[in-house]
Amino acid sequence: KGRVMAENDLQPISDGDITPPPADTTFTPSEPLKNAGVDFDPADGATGGGKTEQVKQTVKDYSFKYGTQATDKIRTLADTGKERAVGGLDQLSQMINDAAGQVDEKLGAQYGEYARTAAGAVSPLSEQTMGTGVPPTLDDARERARPTPR
Repeated sequence: KGRVMAENDLQPISDGDITPPPADTTFTPSEPLKNAGVDFDPADGATGGGKTEQVKQTVKDYSFKYGTQATDKIRTLADTGKERAVGGLDQLSQMINDAAGQVDEKLGAQYGEYARTAAGAVSPLSEQTMGTGVPPTLDDARERARPTPR
């Protein structure tokens, strides 16, 4: 017959695994940890001294440092995104202006003028976006999006 193995153990079961301990085995508990020689004074943290205050200060320092780094990175990414958006708006405005001539030829001057008006509305938005910081731009975008039905 084959040997039986536990699911999480790659060693075969031996007689020692299934044989109960002898009846005369005694259990002796270890010393309590409160007598293990650890110097801990809870009042030390309450008075403002000790390691607790050092740890708190270290956490505050690192939080400030990494928070500042994250803020700088976010601003850099937001500025890069703003520059890309402005470039995209400029390209869109130019594309609409270019298409206006074709619309004049195929559908008439009235419809070409509609296209020019649309391009004229996009161009100031691009200039306004470039001239403002990122937070005001986001606020303005939120205000424009609110009344728009979905």
